[in-house]
Parts: sequence; C-alpha cells; structure tokens
Amino acid sequence: MALLMAMAVFFSSTVHGAPRYLFKVASLAPEGSVWAKRFQDFTAQVESESHGEIGFKIYPGGVMGDDRAMYRKMQVGQLHGGGFTMTGIGTMVPDFRVMGIPFLLNSYDEVDLVNEALWPSFSESFARKGMELMALTEVGFAYTMSTRPISTLEELKRSKTWTPEGDPISSSYLEMLGISPVMLSIPDVLTSLQTGMVDTVFNSFYGSIVLQWFTKAKYISDIPFAYAYGAFLLDRKAFLRLPDNYAVLMKSAARKHFGLLLEDTRKSNKDALEVLQANGTSLVKVDSETEANLRSMRDKTIDAIQGRAFSAEILKAALKALDGSR
Repeated sequence: MALLMAMAVFFSSTVHGAPRYLFKVASLAPEGSVWAKRFQDFTAQVESESHGEIGFKIYPGGVMGDDRAMYRKMQVGQLHGGGFTMTGIGTMVPDFRVMGIPFLLNSYDEVDLVNEALWPSFSESFARKGMELMALTEVGFAYTMSTRPISTLEELKRSKTWTPEGDPISSSYLEMLGISPVMLSIPDVLTSLQTGMVDTVFNSFYGSIVLQWFTKAKYISDIPFAYAYGAFLLDRKAFLRLPDNYAVLMKSAARKHFGLLLEDTRKSNKDALEVLQANGTSLVKVDSETEANLRSMRDKTIDAIQGRAFSAEILKAALKALDGSR
C-alpha cells in the first residue's frame, strides 16, 4: 500500500509538476469556517481545470497579519491576494466602505441590489490600486454584543465599545452618539473582551462563534447595527499574466463558489443564533426611543463624513439602488 501511495504521488507530481502560475493568498478567516471551505472549493476547481498550471498557497486565520499587513505584503510581492474585510481594505479604497454605514441596509434583498449596482465602480476603484476584484464576500448583519445587557442609549454610552481600526464610519457614528470607542484590530478583540478593555463589540451571529467572541459577549441587542462584508482580491499584475482562458476560468469559478458562499453565510448566521441561545446567549429588546435615536444618527454621520470616508458619488449610487427597491 505504501508503495502504491508513493507511486501515486510521484505520478501526480510528474504530470502536473510545480504550478506555472502560483498565487499566495491570505485571509483572516479561520480554517474550518464557511469562508475557508468555499475558498478551498474554488481553488480545487481552478487547479483541476487548469491541469495544475494554476496553484495556490493559502495562509488562513490571520497568520499573515491583518488587512493592512496583507495589503503591504501584496505590494512587495510576498502575497498575491487575500480575503479582506470591508474595514481593512477601505483604507486603500475608501468607496468600498459605503455599504457599511450603520442602519443603511435593512435586508439581504437590499444588499444584493446594492452589490450589483456598485460592482462596476468597486471593480474600477480596486483596479486603479493594482488589485483585481474577484468576488464580494459577506460576514452578514452585525449586532451589538456585550458582556451585560444593553437596551437603552444610556446603557450603550456607559459601555466600553470597540470599533475596528481604520473604520471612520463606525467610529464617527459612535462619537455622534457621545461614545468614545476603543479602536482595535479584529485579532485583538477577543483578548480585549477577556481583559475588560472592551465590553461591547459588533459582529454577525456566525462571526461571533467563529472568532469566539460569544464566550464573553453573552448579550445581543436585537436590532442589526450594520452590514459587514469584504472582498476576495488578487494582485492585478499577477492576474493579468494569466492566459485569457485561465483568467476566464478564475472569474467563473469565483462567481460560482463565492455566490454559494453568500448562501452559506446567510444560513450559517441563521443557524448560529440558535446555537448561541443554546449556549446561554440572550437577546435583549431595544426600546423604541433608542432605536429611533440610533437610526436618526445615520444621516448626521453621513453628512459629517461624506467626501472624506467615501465619495458623494458612491453614496448617490447606493441610495439610487435602494430607492428603486423601496
């Protein structure tokens, strides 16, 4: 049996050899998550249908650092791509932040309409920065999660609230509410919850399980705060080296598997809420006055950061798509 296995490995390496086009890709997504699994399906299809001429070396779980570190490594050729969060890559392409405005999107139907409307603009903006937009990814609707119940604005103001580093939208929004947020990168959040540096965070149901935040943040305020998403990006120079048929293969496989990933993520978030509640997490009803105040602060935040955090043009395109649906 050992001889047969050795012969199989030898035969495979002889037939395919080293890939002609190797893409080193990193992500914050942990191994075993739906994001990592669908990416593995994508790479398997591309490697198979290119007969091994395209290969991937994957660095999951943040081993290559946060979004900004991954982008720097792309610039020097140490990486050829990555799965980026909206927050991290928004520093390089500010217009990509627009869909993350708190209380802008109310349903996945609205998400899909705005995604479709903004794709050409996003693709062009990334191309100007030397990146090829392969697919949009999704974390889902993020909720306020805390170590003690938060049902009123006053309770939220008394919390030690996290905001992602490099995210001027959520930090400006929270400051409008009278909150001084604690800025941290995503990999630092769990430790900060454990030490008490922060006691209030924002994540999707599934994301809180994958990142283990639910082990400390046991209370979830029952209105979604904002939509969280990301992108699968490749170094544009590396992508453009591919022959046309392989470029088409990569794009086609990305549409297929990352389209399925959206379905996976939405189902995982639905299932995750049941898991969270079974493990002692409680939903907290937010009072109507607080909800009204939270929603009203959205437009004031937009007025304050428009033209700085994202362009007026991208906001206009997003609102136009929403107006059509509403």
